[in-house]
Amino acid sequence: MTDTVTIPALQQMKRDGRKIVGVVVYDYQMARIVDRAGVDIVSVGDSVGVNMWGQQSELEVTLDQMLLACTAVRRGVERALVSCDVPYGPLQEGTDAAMRAATRLVNDGGADMVKLDAASDFPDAVRAMTRAGIPVWAQFGITPHTAMRYGGMSKAGPELAAGMKEQFVAEAKLLEDAGASLLDFTNSGPVAGPAATRAVSIPVIGGLGGGPWLDGRVRAAVAAIGYLASALDDTSERYANVARITLDAMRTYAEDVRAARQIRGAGPSPR
Repeated sequence: MTDTVTIPALQQMKRDGRKIVGVVVYDYQMARIVDRAGVDIVSVGDSVGVNMWGQQSELEVTLDQMLLACTAVRRGVERALVSCDVPYGPLQEGTDAAMRAATRLVNDGGADMVKLDAASDFPDAVRAMTRAGIPVWAQFGITPHTAMRYGGMSKAGPELAAGMKEQFVAEAKLLEDAGASLLDFTNSGPVAGPAATRAVSIPVIGGLGGGPWLDGRVRAAVAAIGYLASALDDTSERYANVARITLDAMRTYAEDVRAARQIRGAGPSPR
């Protein structure tokens, strides 16, 4: 798997019925690892604020912070397509502000494409970016950016999406017509998800609330491998539990220091 991933290649994967693999990462080291694993899309998400920096919401993340994360990930990726989120703020300020933000993420951050949350509310911005040659991964569905429209995140989910199937199908078509290259359907569920996927010719990918009915999946690496501290205490199913491994390793390191033993990897043991 050495060929560089392109948007036309991803669109061909949909036509061929091959699933697209997306992973959300925030740093150089993890970017190198997932790229070597052969994923198709490496997405730099605005969830970096909550997952890595202790912010209360994705809505707090700034453009400068996204640029910092995007440049780090770009350095670590050779094969996969790199997407970077336009954070909350520029898109809501208007098309010109959104264009400036997207241009910085591409020119300064090295992104191959930008992801716009709640993109169906801003089709003019999608059109402007695609006309300027900036590929767009357009998100729609139910996220913190759109939850208030549906009465808050506590009411969000596949059940709500099922009741709004026709609306979400219309939003998918709107975003395709606006020029989006890919769609990210959040909280799609098994009713609205397949309907929207069939309704458009571009790939529909999803994370939270998605499933095999979509053209592909995207998952935050920190959640998939149990990197977050919360993985120490919950029982969610994951592909690994790095938090538990790290806790055990750090306890062993502390024991070595307190017992006056040489720490591992720091030189030869004293004679």
